[in-house]
Amino acid sequence: MIKLIRLDERLIHGQVAIRWSKYLGVDRILVLNDEAAKNDLVKKSLMMAAPQDVKVAIETLDDGIKLLNDPRADVFSILVLVRTPQDLLTVMESVKGINKVNIGNYGRIASKEGTAVRKTYCLNLYLYDSELTILKKILDSGVECNYQVTPDDKPEPLKKILENN
Repeated sequence: MIKLIRLDERLIHGQVAIRWSKYLGVDRILVLNDEAAKNDLVKKSLMMAAPQDVKVAIETLDDGIKLLNDPRADVFSILVLVRTPQDLLTVMESVKGINKVNIGNYGRIASKEGTAVRKTYCLNLYLYDSELTILKKILDSGVECNYQVTPDDKPEPLKKILENN
């Protein structure tokens, strides 16, 4: 069962490994990112950052979606991590049973679109208009979407953040 899907451009790092995995009580972390899945150095780095007591898989988007749609995944408690708003939307449209979306850190180090500058929405959320459009599609799905960097932070409705900027 998917406990949470999180958009975080850093994928696995201290906040995810120490705080989110413990807070959610997950036994699996599934990283869905084509680039990471195909790069052994990136995979090793992510695995080194992962908590020792949680099984981690780093998969391409397509392979990860197949795993999440496999009924055998229902017995696990899974934190899904994606790197981009588009990947988040793809998973949301392809996997049933996602009840909660967490937006963490995004836009500071993400791939750039030429010389365009992302608009600041929060301390750790920066978006191009195209990414904003994608997040609005996710909001339209009706799934609970919050911006929350760590579990200790108060969750803020993503809709409110996007509308106030």
